[in-house]
Amino acid sequence: MKLSRRGFLGVAGAATLAGCGLDPSPGQTAELLTSAVPLPEAFQVPLPIPPVKRPIRSDAKADYYRVVQRKALLEILPGLRTEVLGYDGLLPGPTFDVRSGRTSVVEQVNQLDVPTVVHLHGGHTPASSDGWPLDLLMPNGNHHDHAGHHGMAGGDVKTGSRSYTFPNTQRAATLWYHDHRMDYTAPQVYRGLFGLHLIRDAEEDALSLPAGDREVPLVLADRSFTEDGSFRYPALKDGPGVEARYMEGVIGDVQLVNGAPWPVLEVDAARYRFRILNAANARRYELELDGPGRFVQIGSDGGLLGTPVEHETLVVAPAERFDVVVDFSSYAVGTRITLRNKLGTGRAAEVMRFVVARKAIDDSNVPAKLSSYAAAPELSGLVRRKWRFSRGTTGDHRGWTINGKAFDPEVMQATVKLGQYEIWSFVTDVHHPVHVHLAPFQVLRRGGGAPGPYDAGWKDTVDVRPAEVVDVLVRFTAHQGKYLIHCHNLEHEDMAMMAAFATVG
Repeated sequence: MKLSRRGFLGVAGAATLAGCGLDPSPGQTAELLTSAVPLPEAFQVPLPIPPVKRPIRSDAKADYYRVVQRKALLEILPGLRTEVLGYDGLLPGPTFDVRSGRTSVVEQVNQLDVPTVVHLHGGHTPASSDGWPLDLLMPNGNHHDHAGHHGMAGGDVKTGSRSYTFPNTQRAATLWYHDHRMDYTAPQVYRGLFGLHLIRDAEEDALSLPAGDREVPLVLADRSFTEDGSFRYPALKDGPGVEARYMEGVIGDVQLVNGAPWPVLEVDAARYRFRILNAANARRYELELDGPGRFVQIGSDGGLLGTPVEHETLVVAPAERFDVVVDFSSYAVGTRITLRNKLGTGRAAEVMRFVVARKAIDDSNVPAKLSSYAAAPELSGLVRRKWRFSRGTTGDHRGWTINGKAFDPEVMQATVKLGQYEIWSFVTDVHHPVHVHLAPFQVLRRGGGAPGPYDAGWKDTVDVRPAEVVDVLVRFTAHQGKYLIHCHNLEHEDMAMMAAFATVG
């Protein structure tokens, strides 16, 4: 059986919650898609590091970049070629490494055969550059087949190229950019349209955190492959959506880190800073290190924490980022440390390996105070809004919904005044990583109690577990326009689990 988006919306309500997350892996709302090719041996390939994107020109206030979205054949699995949709033909795309308050103007050139939309996830971005899902960038040539998204009108459609303006007027943080095309975000991110965007500032510069070769991105993404090495994804052939059994979400059986399967990284016996991004469509991770290793968290989605937090494990939902320091100085040279996933079974229980290669001098440290970050007070009399993420059960829209409604770009489910704090409550049926565009938020309560161990700092995505309520404090500033709140399980997002809201002065 196959489902289109509209077919999904018509029949999904008949499924019960007992049918969610049938994969044997715990802690997932998703289905396992297995590869048709033998899986490679783990820990045989070195961890690649995405290249830093260089501007083509700069002036007093801005840096200007040009990115070409194009297909490329890459050797991801040994001996096989995989066609990717890549920013500059890379997987992941190039890393933007920019300064707070200095504008980035990025010209995106579409040389693919599908429309695209770019969203800077976590960016404090004008609505015109935020990646509204109908602001399509069409490829050159005949594109009548891509003209409509279920009859949804509107959107600023351009052909060939589009320039996005990112002011970067925010704290130092680990952001990322990815495709956000209406109905097709999941397959297009799955095929490679994602990359990192790092913002730095003077506050972070003043710290003696690990830097240079000891500051390493770890972009996690699971995938499955066909016999010829192509990405395997259960997309419908005649329109948006996935085969019926995968509407919970798609998890693969090959673990990629920075685009490489189960890689290995040689490290000094010293501290390392790892910027961890979960770029998977639906998979949640619980990461742990072999032996005595611990994660010292120094930052979250929205930048540095006030003080460091130590974790034995890290639970990372899709789109969440964790900025952590790991100290390898206590390990003997030659020690092998495996980064494992406690929410995975079989090969999915392993992520990558570190090998302590040499002794080294280390002048880095993690100070007791990291940032001037301070939690905002929860004042009385604030506007409160509830956002319910669930399957619908009535009317025409029976699929993944927010407040019982499928996404409609013409309907604003909230109008929010700039500069004012509000309390938003996220209510779920199954796992939903909830993402809010434009502004970070602070978790106030989880399940009626204190925030969870992974909720510290300012976040833009929060892991909301089954039948849970999470209250957050949010404030939008500077930019008026249409923005989105949605589930970042990308199959859920494509199956209409988005809502629009407007910010006004």
